[in-house]
Amino acid sequence: MLRAGLLLLAGLSCMLSSALAQTAASPAPAAVRQLQAVRITTAAPKLDALLDEAVWQQAPVATDFIQNRPNPGPHEKHPTEVRILYDDAALYVGAIMHDVSLDSIPRELGARDDIGNTDFFGIFLDTYHDKLNGYGFFVTPSGVQMDARYSPAGGEDFNWNAVWESRTALRGTDWVAELRIPYSAIRFSTQQEQVWGLNFMRNRQILRQGFFWSEVKPEVNGFLNQWGELVGIRDIKAPLRLSFTPYISTYVNHYPYKQQGVRNTSTSVNGGADVKWGINESFTLDATLVPDFGQTVSDNRVLNLTPFEVQYNENRQFFTEGTELFNKGNLFYSRRVGAQPMGFYDAEGQLKPGERLVQNPGESRLLNATKISGRTSKGLGVGLFNAVAANMYATAEDEQGEQRRILTQPLANYNIFVLDQSLKNNSYVSLINTNVTRQGSTYDANVTGGLFRLANKKNSYAVDGQVVYSRRRGQYFNSDTEVGDQDGYKYLLGVGKISGGFTWRLSQGIESNGYNPNDLGILFSNNSISQVAELNFNRFKPFWKVNNAYSYLVLEHRLLYRPTAYTSAGAYFGGNTTFTKSFITVGFNGDYTAQAHDYFEPRTEIGTYYVRFPANVGGNGFISTDYRKKLAFDLSTAGRWFQRDGIRPRRTGYGVSLSPRYRVSNQLSFRYNFEWNTRPNQVGYVNGGLDPDQFQDGPLAAAGQILLGRRRVMTYVNTITGTYTFNNRMSFNIRTRHYTSSVHYYDFTVLRPQGQELKVDYRRNRDNAFNAFNVDANFSWWFAPGSQVNVVWKNALSNELLAEESTPLYFDNLSRTINTPHSNSLSVKVLYFLDYLTLRKRRA
Repeated sequence: MLRAGLLLLAGLSCMLSSALAQTAASPAPAAVRQLQAVRITTAAPKLDALLDEAVWQQAPVATDFIQNRPNPGPHEKHPTEVRILYDDAALYVGAIMHDVSLDSIPRELGARDDIGNTDFFGIFLDTYHDKLNGYGFFVTPSGVQMDARYSPAGGEDFNWNAVWESRTALRGTDWVAELRIPYSAIRFSTQQEQVWGLNFMRNRQILRQGFFWSEVKPEVNGFLNQWGELVGIRDIKAPLRLSFTPYISTYVNHYPYKQQGVRNTSTSVNGGADVKWGINESFTLDATLVPDFGQTVSDNRVLNLTPFEVQYNENRQFFTEGTELFNKGNLFYSRRVGAQPMGFYDAEGQLKPGERLVQNPGESRLLNATKISGRTSKGLGVGLFNAVAANMYATAEDEQGEQRRILTQPLANYNIFVLDQSLKNNSYVSLINTNVTRQGSTYDANVTGGLFRLANKKNSYAVDGQVVYSRRRGQYFNSDTEVGDQDGYKYLLGVGKISGGFTWRLSQGIESNGYNPNDLGILFSNNSISQVAELNFNRFKPFWKVNNAYSYLVLEHRLLYRPTAYTSAGAYFGGNTTFTKSFITVGFNGDYTAQAHDYFEPRTEIGTYYVRFPANVGGNGFISTDYRKKLAFDLSTAGRWFQRDGIRPRRTGYGVSLSPRYRVSNQLSFRYNFEWNTRPNQVGYVNGGLDPDQFQDGPLAAAGQILLGRRRVMTYVNTITGTYTFNNRMSFNIRTRHYTSSVHYYDFTVLRPQGQELKVDYRRNRDNAFNAFNVDANFSWWFAPGSQVNVVWKNALSNELLAEESTPLYFDNLSRTINTPHSNSLSVKVLYFLDYLTLRKRRA
């Protein structure tokens, strides 16, 4: 098996030379479209969506858009006309979208960056013309704004927000959009004459058609490299980009402790600010001072039966906006910053006799966080991220009311440095370093990585790679023991065909047994060698009764790095298509996995013990109906079947997910999501392990045994979301989620070396059930550009029921959840955007 992996690696160089030689057959690129921008010599046009100023008629028109979906290639029948003006302060975009009638223009309202059932118009700008990084500004007929950043690392990132203005209007059978994009919202070079990458997009939702001014072919790898050019912009200077967004927030929190002398209600008032400063034409500093993230959406908590942590989404705007450079190489998991203190669970063990914990914060408090990022005119991207988390303490109180503090997290500094050089042909080379430095003897961590992507001139073939080294030094928190995983490395090399209807990629990767980037990144398991072959066959144009077809096949083989040993091998395949008339999308995914050896499930030193999983097949099918309809739904079903392993009943797994959505009007909509899955006869490590203080556990724990259990795991998730949008600046959203997962054990075995299991007469009840309930209600009002009022109510609960208290019955779990005390939080946060240029004009 190792020999097969080495043969694959040896073949990569041959494949690369062959791939780069096969470029003559690629079609010649189409001529690049250009649009001339016109300088305004009189007063700036009034932003009213009339386009009646004479200067608009002097500007050349971009028209004749080309369809990208559902049928790539045809030219638009209902013309789009776009003109661009500019002055010393801003870019002005005027667009007229001709149509059949007003009834042909869907215009559902939504919150900012929320694209619903609506038409929209967008402009894309690649201000450094590097064909890798760009901006997008969009507006709907109802005036809802959306903006995004584009990069190889971040893809299309709608978390980025800029301050710009737009107006829309319905005119006869058409709709009109007028945009003003100030230079303070974008970055560009100091060259006297600018050439920017440019594209426009129009979405006609009535036929689910997407059109681009500069044709975007789905079979071509990349997006920005298919844009046209904006020319004629001369003698503009980047303004002083300096803005402040101070905030003030107030919270009222309630939890019914029902304990004498303990207050159920607490209040707090917070204040801080976000600062944005354009250091020069290329680089911007973003800083948040004394940040407050209390209004972020609640995590979707789950029962974790795996040996790995749960990865949660990042919902804090500062860590989602403008982070494309820092996400290069996937070495940054922003949830580490401000995460749960290292000694959160150890605080209980440090109590003295008669003491109890009265406070133990579950999140580290950030003092500040700063980002400096940008890209020079030569295509060099530079990013610097720094955050400081304060010392964190739990509070212990004795029987006399005396309190003392227990350190749970030392002062910590988080740092990331990135260099990313853009190259020709949609290629790049990057260097990333992440560092965590902690106060005192608690260990520090450093990770350094280099990655590259080199494509041929036709952008049809590419080779990519990554090399990363991790280093940790010091002692574990509150311990004299030296930290483990002191040195490790990761290596990845791949080559493939990246454009066309048929694409492929071969790759090999190694993660050593000491590789550990988890102090500022996330990695579920290291100590592996992997070889992967990926094949994709896609048809982008309509045929038969469908609009397109996408299919894939992946072959994967994995080994343990040290000691070298087989872990798994499998094949994964699937496809999907959308029907031409109904716009119903259907698809399937399937896989076959040979017998696998899981060295991580035993939760012990890697090498001797593994849990054996029989060969199995799995699959799922899904259907998604047309979202243009008032009532639409998504439905999927899944199943998995294992071979019999001789000592227990066959393992299986089943699941279903149903998500209907109903649009009452252009302002009001509801969505319900139901998920259910069950895994009878699943085998795994008994969560919580063995407790030496328990009668039945003692002998097994003393002998160093690893306890496995055959169990049934059943999970239900119900989520209801309602949204009411008052207008394009004011909206209300409420989301309620109930999650329950129950585990019932049938019998137990102890694990022997090399995957052997021995039945054991173990009768302690290890059943458990986990419940989580959340309500997130948010009223948001953008009362001025960049300025916002948020009123948020949160209701939250989670509990775990053990042994006899656990039940698999859904309504019993729901009843206990409702009748258990909940925490409630009501908060009001006001942010006010202050732009230095605007303030200077007012003073003048």
